[in-house]
Amino acid sequence: MIEWRNLYRGGLMGISDLIPGVSGGTIAVVLGIYQRLIEGINGIFTREWKRHLAFLVPLLVGVLLALFLLSNVVNWLYDNYPNQIQFLFLGLIVGIIPMLLKKSEYKKTFSGQHYALFILAAILVGLTGLFQEGVADTITTYDASTYVLLFLSGWLASSAMILPGISGSMLLLIVGMYPTFVYILSDVVIEALIPLGLGIVFGLLIMSKIIKYFLNQYFYQTYALIIGLVFGSMFVVYPGFEESFMLNALSILLIFAGIYAAYLLGKLEHQD
Repeated sequence: MIEWRNLYRGGLMGISDLIPGVSGGTIAVVLGIYQRLIEGINGIFTREWKRHLAFLVPLLVGVLLALFLLSNVVNWLYDNYPNQIQFLFLGLIVGIIPMLLKKSEYKKTFSGQHYALFILAAILVGLTGLFQEGVADTITTYDASTYVLLFLSGWLASSAMILPGISGSMLLLIVGMYPTFVYILSDVVIEALIPLGLGIVFGLLIMSKIIKYFLNQYFYQTYALIIGLVFGSMFVVYPGFEESFMLNALSILLIFAGIYAAYLLGKLEHQD
């Protein structure tokens, strides 16, 4: 049976993927579907492909609808109220950490190696914030070399998208492809969408297999890494305060709104 609830889940993931520093994988963890997402992508080519597609198709539709229909809105908000958008997502990230700690049963399962993995992951993600100011021109003409570049960019972005705490948009910003990514989506440039889409598909298939292996073989170590990635992303997303008292007040309100939203989403998604 098709899981129509995944439409809104995918919409939230799609919106988050438009914001540099915010990970769609993190939102999947907030929603309680991260492991099912990994299993679903890996299960496409198995005998149970119908069940996995019933989960993935509405999720993908939700992501695509958000990317194409809301890219201009989200980017307008990000251009005009960047701090407030970042504080909202920061609240979501803060709100998810207790859920992750509970799921990992860290008090019982974590040892020195787990905390080392946590710290390493947090530092690595935090360091990506040093490169987030990169700006590049938008690519509007295409040839063989740009098609390859778009394919590789899609591969890189999608590999990051399903890692909690690692922002695909942030990596595109670092390599100078984020403006082109937004332009292609908002203007629906078909000839550029094809290589970009193929790169995204290949990236998802390969990275999901890697993550599934580690979840199956090293569950608690992987969760220590995931928690570290999410924790480190707080330092990337945190934008700092502004001079305007009203904007800062709105930012504080939104971070608490994000924390409460994470709590409500967690409660909703885990009630069945």
